[in-house]
Amino acid sequence: MSAQGLRAGLIGLGSMGRHHARVLSGLEGVELVAVVDPMGDKHGAAQGAPVLSTVEELIDLGIDYAVVACPTALHEEVGLALAGAGVCALIEKPVADTVDGARRLVEAFESGGLVAGVGHIERFNPALQSLRVRLEAGELGEVFQVVTRRQGPFPHRIADVGVVKDLATHDIDLTAWVTGRDYTSIAARTVSKSGRPHEDMVAAVGQLADGTMVNHLVNWLSPLKERFTSVTGERGCFIADTLTADLTFHSNSAVATEWEALRAFRGVSEGDMIRYAIPKREPLQVEHENFRDAVLGVSSNISTLRQGLRTVEVAAAVLESAEHGRTVRLPGPVQGERDDQS
Repeated sequence: MSAQGLRAGLIGLGSMGRHHARVLSGLEGVELVAVVDPMGDKHGAAQGAPVLSTVEELIDLGIDYAVVACPTALHEEVGLALAGAGVCALIEKPVADTVDGARRLVEAFESGGLVAGVGHIERFNPALQSLRVRLEAGELGEVFQVVTRRQGPFPHRIADVGVVKDLATHDIDLTAWVTGRDYTSIAARTVSKSGRPHEDMVAAVGQLADGTMVNHLVNWLSPLKERFTSVTGERGCFIADTLTADLTFHSNSAVATEWEALRAFRGVSEGDMIRYAIPKREPLQVEHENFRDAVLGVSSNISTLRQGLRTVEVAAAVLESAEHGRTVRLPGPVQGERDDQS
């Protein structure tokens, strides 16, 4: 670490990498030393930092950590190079494009005693952070179901993976994170309509370790952009819109009705709706601050590589289920794999 603070590098200047460059260049206590992209800086996003062609050149400059925002298929190769050089890393999600690749990254960074995290940015969405705190406090009582919908137009930046690894990994991670529970089974169907070799839509039904039912609907063939998460339990339903970072609570009413037929039909009664006032900081900024602090040993509020590995395992089970038309059971995490989810 230099006198000016941590020395950081960035690998990849694609659509997400450009946002990382913007945040890194203004991050307190961090100096953006250089950026790696063999295609150069076509969009002028490097914020004045030199643009290099290889990861080795970046390592030779002497850095404390790097943000890996290159295509998913390259995460393992780049991550292993950083770990081998003793460099900490924040790797964009998914951590790798295969379970074995993710496992090799976990082993490389852990064996080197290095801080490493996965860019599951939804964990830093204000609505989901507030939701998680409220669930931990027991405000919903017993949780019955988690439903997510994530859909929108096709992102032309994506060429190497389908909708499951690119988008559904957001929902898999946030579901396990907000509930604090692992997936135990998943059943899914996929559709390919864009002429690409990968799936464009997925519908999945799963179960968490405590019996909570999970439903995910993800596609990138819709003109409607939606980022919806609902958690239903014995006291009502939380709804998070992560596009606007709004969180609302719809409570079950205790108000009785004399209309017997209506009471029998409705099951539960519609109660008050509360919309919470939440400070809305940019999730990427908060993610970077947390990773910086983790490298400094101040905080550990990051998505660890082991948690990222578990998300890749569930995504692989989704694809396996869709391919073979059956429910896939997920083994429990090995000792230490489900570490602190803070």
